[in-house]
Amino acid sequence: MAAFLLGAVLLIVQPQIVPSRPAINSNAETSSQSVQRELLKKTSQKNDFKENIHSNGSCQQLPQTIIIGVRKGGTRALLEMLSLHPDIAAAESEVHFFDWEDHYRNGLQWYINQMPLSYPHQITVEKTPAYFTSPKVPERVYNMNQSMRLLLILRDPSERVLSDYTQVFYNHMQKHKPYPSIEQFLIKNGKLNVDYKAINRSLYYIHMQNWLKYFPLDHIHIVDGDKLIKDPFPEIEKVERFLKLSPQINASNFYFNKTKGFYCLRDSGRERCLHESKGRAHPQVDTRLLEKLQEYFHEPNKKFFELVGRTFDWH
Repeated sequence: MAAFLLGAVLLIVQPQIVPSRPAINSNAETSSQSVQRELLKKTSQKNDFKENIHSNGSCQQLPQTIIIGVRKGGTRALLEMLSLHPDIAAAESEVHFFDWEDHYRNGLQWYINQMPLSYPHQITVEKTPAYFTSPKVPERVYNMNQSMRLLLILRDPSERVLSDYTQVFYNHMQKHKPYPSIEQFLIKNGKLNVDYKAINRSLYYIHMQNWLKYFPLDHIHIVDGDKLIKDPFPEIEKVERFLKLSPQINASNFYFNKTKGFYCLRDSGRERCLHESKGRAHPQVDTRLLEKLQEYFHEPNKKFFELVGRTFDWH
């Protein structure tokens, strides 16, 4: 039985050759292919894998779906809402397997060990928002499983920049460390500082191009993060359909919390909201500076819309 299960896992993680996906030079093995071979060697260790099988039929397995981003786009809310479905098993923490070298070197068995216990009928999901903007991640995910179903949640790029700053600002405040105002990051030599990392993370079309080198568009479902905040149920319905899940999540699973100012979840009579760190007020930004930021994103947004064949209600 253990040998059968091991064989099944190796079939999942072994990449197959698909002519229409990225052309690879046959004369020279890429470094990522070399790393992948080592990863598969580590995965093939019987003793390691046997420890993941439990007597009740559950086991830890590689994810079939990954929430790849974007940072401050609403990934935690999406994961919590998706977890309402009984056929979803979600990893609690951000794993950072594909973007952190010290984690990636540990191999796929280490990655499996970070996953929750799940049953054969369940879909295992992990989310690490940094994946979307990391150049090396798409190829690594593709090498593991070219059939991976990817979830990407995006919001207005300008709002995402402000939210990005807000998170780092509060992290410093909690440690009683000073942190510059957002204007000091957004303005350099009297002009918009386009080298600011938070701005680069909001250039969605650049990062999306990288993913589309490896995965067809129908393998990447884009969740509208702004709509998820205002009216979550329709967006979650679309995710259910994308993942081919039976419709189990209902409008009654969501209720608006007036105190917090956003939707919370109701599951089997139990109510829960996102952590208090979510939904923090953004810093006040001069109107002219905000307009300059929105103007900067106008062309990149247009390129993104053309790339994915879809428009979003962004400034």
